[in-house]
Amino acid sequence: MSGDIASNHQAIPVSADVDITLARQAAKAMAEALGFDATGKEEVAIAVSELASNLLKHAGQGRLILVPLRCGERVGIEIESVDNGPGIENVNRAISDGYSSVGSLGYGLGAVNRLMDEFEIRSSQQGGRGTHIVCKRWRPAENRPGVACPLDFGAATRPHPANERNGDAFVLERWGEIALVGVIDGVGHGEFAFQAAQAARLYVENHVDRPLNAIFYGVGRACHGTQGVVMALARFDWTTEKMSIASVGNIEARLFGGPQKANIIVRRGVIGLNAPNPVVTEHCWLPNQVLVLHSDGLVSHWQWEDFPDLENASATSAAQELLHRLAREEDDATVVVVKGARRAETGRKVG
Repeated sequence: MSGDIASNHQAIPVSADVDITLARQAAKAMAEALGFDATGKEEVAIAVSELASNLLKHAGQGRLILVPLRCGERVGIEIESVDNGPGIENVNRAISDGYSSVGSLGYGLGAVNRLMDEFEIRSSQQGGRGTHIVCKRWRPAENRPGVACPLDFGAATRPHPANERNGDAFVLERWGEIALVGVIDGVGHGEFAFQAAQAARLYVENHVDRPLNAIFYGVGRACHGTQGVVMALARFDWTTEKMSIASVGNIEARLFGGPQKANIIVRRGVIGLNAPNPVVTEHCWLPNQVLVLHSDGLVSHWQWEDFPDLENASATSAAQELLHRLAREEDDATVVVVKGARRAETGRKVG
């Protein structure tokens, strides 16, 4: 890291349109000095632009404070927005994409929530005067080549037969020696369920390296103003042979092949509406195990042993077959399969 930009905080007054540009430039320069890549720099700059625009639109003026962060090996940037304006009447609604009280596109605070790893807001409507926002973005850990991935990932999905829009979504993300998979089900069907599921998916994919409970919290913010979602996420670390999993709602999570039944704790609720905090549990991952996540668009009374032909199939083929055999006709349906890569070799050769 180089220069004073990365070692000192910067306070930027915002009272005119030109200050938005100056704030954006300052944020981008600090992110570059802190070692963010091109995408990270641009996303930090977008968040600062949105916060600066928000100051002008809602308070007339205010200030932004940019602070470089260092915590052990972690490096990041904190952005603080402070004003003495009238405050925000409904914070959760203001964070929802598509909402604006001043006739703009309304993506400001929703975009900041998606792009930043941590996001906190206090407004005069909640005590005090004005609005105070603090958010942080951490630089991703370097993606060093290491142990080859021993896992095979697959997914299959389809919308309700009567709808073009799919109210389900899935996540399959890998970086370094870590992977994150998940199934998301927007409440209901059709366009509104699709919007909720996509809001959740975008947040998850932008924050894959964050702790699972932090991802669930951010998805809750992102889905305020939607019909809400239910979701299960599982993170794999093949250097430690561990899997962490959390679930809120009625996503089915089944782990097959272990010496004993996995105690996966499911919290009931709808993320974005009334969801409790998830319970994250950690499990040993053995080479012969199979994880299946699926929405309630698939019947739940089945066992992996019911499908012996999937033992050597690829994860993608297994997901497609489970969807074909188990999907209900009256719902969106999505299934994600994770299995040992060696167990999928035959399926890949055949396919």
